Amino acid sequence: MTTSIQLHGRVYQLPRVPTVVVCVDGFDPEYLQAGCEDGILPTLSSFVQDGFHRTANCAMPSLTNPNNLSIITGKPTSVHGVAGNYYLDKNSGKEHMVLDDSLVRGSTILEQMATAGVRVAAITAKDKLRRIINRGLSLANGAICFSAQCAKECTLQEHGIADVEEWLGQPSPPQYSGELSLFVLQAGLKLLRERRADLFYLTLSDYIQHKYAPRSKESNEFMQRLDRYLGEFVQLGAVVAVTGDHGMSDKTDINGNPSVLYLEDFLNSRWPHSGARVICPIADPFVKHHGALGGFVRVHLRDYSFARDMVLACRELPEIELAMSGKDAAAMFDMPEDREGDIVVVSKKHFAIGSKKDDHDLSQLQGHRLRTHGGLSEQAIPLLRSTPVQLAADNYKQREWRNFDIFDLALNY
Repeated sequence: MTTSIQLHGRVYQLPRVPTVVVCVDGFDPEYLQAGCEDGILPTLSSFVQDGFHRTANCAMPSLTNPNNLSIITGKPTSVHGVAGNYYLDKNSGKEHMVLDDSLVRGSTILEQMATAGVRVAAITAKDKLRRIINRGLSLANGAICFSAQCAKECTLQEHGIADVEEWLGQPSPPQYSGELSLFVLQAGLKLLRERRADLFYLTLSDYIQHKYAPRSKESNEFMQRLDRYLGEFVQLGAVVAVTGDHGMSDKTDINGNPSVLYLEDFLNSRWPHSGARVICPIADPFVKHHGALGGFVRVHLRDYSFARDMVLACRELPEIELAMSGKDAAAMFDMPEDREGDIVVVSKKHFAIGSKKDDHDLSQLQGHRLRTHGGLSEQAIPLLRSTPVQLAADNYKQREWRNFDIFDLALNY
C-alpha cells in the first residue's frame, strides 16, 4: 500500500488525518506579531506557543504566482519555471499574463497526492490562480479545485464540484474584497465537515493587506475572522499549516504619495537607442489596489551593449537595492535563467518600481497608501503548524525554512 509520494527529490507522507495547508496572500509577519501581541488571534497564538512557528522566506520574486507554485511543488522557481505573474516572450516580443499552467514545468504535490488516491481539495480566491494550480487535478482522480471568484460557474466535470453558491449558501463575494478570501475558508470548512477531502490547499487574496496596515480596524477584523476559521479546522481534527506567498511594505512618502521610480522612462531618457522595455512581473488581473507597481522588475534590451552602464547607473539610484544581469539574478534567486530578462532591478523597502509613468493607473488607490511587494523586503513570511514538530533528529531548529517547505512541515513531522 502506498504511504508516500516523491516529487523533485522530496518524499511526502500521505496524510494520516485531514491536513489543511493555508496560504495567506500578503501574510507579512507584522500582521501575526501585532495580532498576537494585541490578543486578537487566539488560534494563531496557540500555533506560535504550542505548535510550530518560524519566520521563513518566500521564493523570489516575492509575488503570488511564483510562490503558490513553489508551495505546491516544494521547490524554487528554477524548478517549476514560473517566476512572475506577467512576462515578455523573448521569441515573439509580446507581453503575456500568466493565466494558466502552460508555463509550468513538472508536476505538483497536489497532483501526485491525487494520483496516489488522496482526496485533494484546492480552493483559490482568484480564478487565474485556480487555472494555474489545478495542474493534473481532475474529476478522474477525484480532486476538487475551484475559485471563490467564479464559484457560480463551477461544474462537476471541470472543478469536481457544482452549484457551489447553493451548496455553501451564499453568493461569490466581489473580487475586490476580504470576503473573497473568507469564502475560500468557509468552503474548505464545509468540505471538511462533509468529509469530502483529506488534503486541502486553500490560498487567499491579498486585497486587505494591500490596502490596510497591521493594527488598522479593517486588517484586524479580517485577521480575527481568519483566525476563527483556522480554529474551526483544528476543532474538526485537522492538522493545519499556514504560510504566506509574500509579505507587504508601505511604499508611500511622508506626504502620502506613492514613492515610485519609473525605470523605463529613466533608462530610455539616458540610453534612447537601447530599446529598453521594463516588465513588471507583479501585473495581474487584480491591479486596482497596487497599479501593477512592485519591488522587482525585469529589463529587456534591444541592444545589450548598454547593459553594464545601465546596471551601474541603477545601483546609484536612491530607490534601488539591487541591480544586476538577469543571469546573475537567476543564480542568486534560484530562478529559471532561460526565462529571465537582460537586467533585474529590485527596489528598497519603501519604494516601488514601474515601467513608464503613463502605463500605471494609480487613480484606483482611492486615498489609500500604496502597499505592495515583489522585492527582498517582502520575502519574510510566517510558517506555522497547529501541532508541535515531533522529529528532533532532523535538526529542524537550525533549518533555514522557506514557505515552500510547508507541505513537508504539514505531512512529514
